[in-house]
Amino acid sequence: MPTPVLVASTLQYALAATFLVIPVIVHTHGERAQRAAEAVVTRRGLPAGVLAQHRIKFAESVVELLFPISIAAALATLASLGLAGSGVGRILSWIAAALMLTGGAFVTASQVFAARYVEAVFKKSGDPAVRELDGRAVVRAAQEAFPAVLRPLIVSRFVLATAGSLAVIVLLATPAASGYVH
Repeated sequence: MPTPVLVASTLQYALAATFLVIPVIVHTHGERAQRAAEAVVTRRGLPAGVLAQHRIKFAESVVELLFPISIAAALATLASLGLAGSGVGRILSWIAAALMLTGGAFVTASQVFAARYVEAVFKKSGDPAVRELDGRAVVRAAQEAFPAVLRPLIVSRFVLATAGSLAVIVLLATPAASGYVH
């Protein structure tokens, strides 16, 4: 098996793992994180519902787990097809990597830069009291309620979705990878 195929598949498996692990962590600890973020808001004299009104949430429902788990399954399948030398798998990997590079990078960037996102949402609010909220404090409170491993996993997913996806595209375009497919 050519090294470019092995590396590309490893990157796909790693990205798949982040799409499996992160949502499970958020689902299991999200309610506690939500309450911690709401406590910051209520200490400022605002109702806890302010976060929901501004579509800021740190919890995930079971239904919301389905999408990232589906992405994880698809990426793992593509990685396995790549290892098996599948030409269809190679083409689908290029498509998936391009989609991940664009759409996935946008979504994961909002998670990496969550404090900036929350601050921007607060600043756009029509309520002057909400505009005065400290978005970084809200996000920090939520982050402290999650296991410490979550933040590095989110950053890893961002790097894998961007640079990793670009690497998959390049690696699968090498002559060694081309000669391996059937």
